[in-house]
Amino acid sequence: MNGDSWRERRRALLGDDPTAEDKTARLLDEMGVEDRDDEEIEAEHRASRLAAAREYAPEARLDEELQLRLTGPDTEAGALRFQWGDALLHPVEAAISAAAGTPVLLELTGVSAGSTVVHARPVAATAASPEPYALEAPTTSAASTGMRTLTELLAALESESDVREWARLFDAVDSLSRALGRYSLDLGMTWYAADGGMRRAQLTERGRRHVERLRETRDRDQEITISGRITELRESGWVKVKTGTAKNAYAYDVRFEEPEDLLRMRPALGDNVHFRVRFRQRLDSVGIARSTEYTYLGPAAEQTSLPLDP
Repeated sequence: MNGDSWRERRRALLGDDPTAEDKTARLLDEMGVEDRDDEEIEAEHRASRLAAAREYAPEARLDEELQLRLTGPDTEAGALRFQWGDALLHPVEAAISAAAGTPVLLELTGVSAGSTVVHARPVAATAASPEPYALEAPTTSAASTGMRTLTELLAALESESDVREWARLFDAVDSLSRALGRYSLDLGMTWYAADGGMRRAQLTERGRRHVERLRETRDRDQEITISGRITELRESGWVKVKTGTAKNAYAYDVRFEEPEDLLRMRPALGDNVHFRVRFRQRLDSVGIARSTEYTYLGPAAEQTSLPLDP
């Protein structure tokens, strides 16, 4: 209502002026058209409040808040179904923690309408007794650091871009994407920082499809030599070869495609062996090795090779 009051006053001043319509059009053209959503307006109000508070307390900060907006076929009622909360809230927390590089605990503060909007905030750390020479609190919280990184990754997913820069976060976001897909939900995230700033991102069907493509794997094969001592055997065609005598020496699990090949060798625990093996990695498009396996190819000359990291 307040947004229209200036228009009413303008009409009253112009009265029956025959050029009123042209004058109004020129005025609107000079002012421009404001195209901002509620979140942007709220962010501006927060920044204004912070600026006013810092006139009296230069170290003043705002409370941090995370808003999660769920949209989908079943969100019209503006309610949060228990199964959604159980499936989605933990993956959101896990993704922010992974992005922050440290655990970030969130707590629910409310649910409002407008599709389904979940309000949350970081759990306040337990206040310790102040030390006389304690350092000042960091200006950026772990939650804010995590949200900055997470929103960058989600933006890259939505634009179907290369996300290898955020490979360490991919599994956490993959879990979130799977949870959203299970209930045909899109997620919008808005973060209101303590310094008055705002960050936004979304994970829609487009971003989830990109996650699925990135999850697909390809095989990368390499032939290597494994030399060491047998520490375990199975008739099903499996043998563990330890590469050294130290307790923490690396051990390889070698699979025989034909178990009879292993039986014909008549191996015994403690035997020294030299195997040619196929080292196969299944890599996804982000570059993460989803599985590794070592398959016996044949005997190798009795020489050791450098262990290959799995």
